[in-house]
Amino acid sequence: MNNDVAFYQSVGSVTEKKVFVQQKRVAVGEWMLRSILQLILIAVLALLSYLLVSHYVLQTVQVVGPSMTPTLRDADHYFLNRWIYHWHAPRRSDIVVIKDPSDGVFVVKRIVAMPGEAVHFKNGHVYVNGKELVEPYLSNGTSTYVGGRGSEAIVMCGKDQYFVLGDNRNNSFDSRIYGPVRRQNILGAVIR
Repeated sequence: MNNDVAFYQSVGSVTEKKVFVQQKRVAVGEWMLRSILQLILIAVLALLSYLLVSHYVLQTVQVVGPSMTPTLRDADHYFLNRWIYHWHAPRRSDIVVIKDPSDGVFVVKRIVAMPGEAVHFKNGHVYVNGKELVEPYLSNGTSTYVGGRGSEAIVMCGKDQYFVLGDNRNNSFDSRIYGPVRRQNILGAVIR
């Protein structure tokens, strides 16, 4: 009888060890699975945060071409504040990124006239609502023409429209070509 009890005790003890080892393996497996799921969650949240910030708050932009020289140089990188115009409307002299109405590409330009204002080009000068626009950001001697030299034009900005020009007036495809830009096509302000 003692032998039977000892036999059952040793088998019971091996069984208990097997159950304990299996429980430990399950616990380690659950811990690893939980850790992997946490890492995946962190990666997804990081990606969503990046996308949210870069599409709606702040992103980098690269100037392509010489249309904003001398203020901004070709191939230079800047930040685009996409959030600023949720707080206030675009302002005259703001350097902005717009969606070009003619071909849909994003370009950098300067706002020179606001909604409801008249832009008048005469003798190489720009007038807004009858007053000559002071443009200290232009190179000395820069003239602004629409069409050919000596031509004169008046353009009205409608409701929610802005007139934009490149600072390099002789080498800029801007509102003189495609007209005023709608507010919805202004992505944000360039931070320099």
